[in-house]
Amino acid sequence: MSAHTHLDDLERIRVGELTWRPVRRALGATAFGVNAWTADAAGDEVIESHTEGTPGAPGHEELYLVAAGRATFTVGDEEIDAPAGTLVLVEVGTRRSAVAAEPGTTVVVIGGEPGAAGPGSAWEHYYSAQPAYDAGDYQKAIAIASEGLRDWPDHGPLNYQLACFHALAGHLDEARAHLDVAFANDERTREWAADDEDLAALR
Repeated sequence: MSAHTHLDDLERIRVGELTWRPVRRALGATAFGVNAWTADAAGDEVIESHTEGTPGAPGHEELYLVAAGRATFTVGDEEIDAPAGTLVLVEVGTRRSAVAAEPGTTVVVIGGEPGAAGPGSAWEHYYSAQPAYDAGDYQKAIAIASEGLRDWPDHGPLNYQLACFHALAGHLDEARAHLDVAFANDERTREWAADDEDLAALR
């Protein structure tokens, strides 16, 4: 099942001085809070001044995405110029607000309880190591990808990538150990290893 809409097709519900665009209600999202707010004129409030965790607010960590226009955020004592495409993450307990710096500014807000999403996906760790791998800095790639072992010690592809990084760095015992874990937990890794030049040192 899926649902889709466009920001321009969402209702515009006037709430005091704000214009609410009910994303969550339109899509039926339940895993996280998500809504949008629009200001038609520069200088109009687009995100009201508030602190999550107060009565009436669920205590969400909030991510603000400026989807159109430009906004000026005030987060605690910091002022942030936020053109379209800017992402602003605000922790629980920090006061935040924003005004439109351009007409037609729309800000999408995604919120959830801190920690509720659980650990990052295993692939995020070895994808994050890719630039170091591409640069031939295998020690750095190992350090980055190894962070994922805390939450994903038996993950096949993660251990496979670490085997490759270690093999390229000349750490053959570590490479074999990670490859054993990969083989035990994901049969696909045996096929990958058959002709992977990154593992040539193990042959």
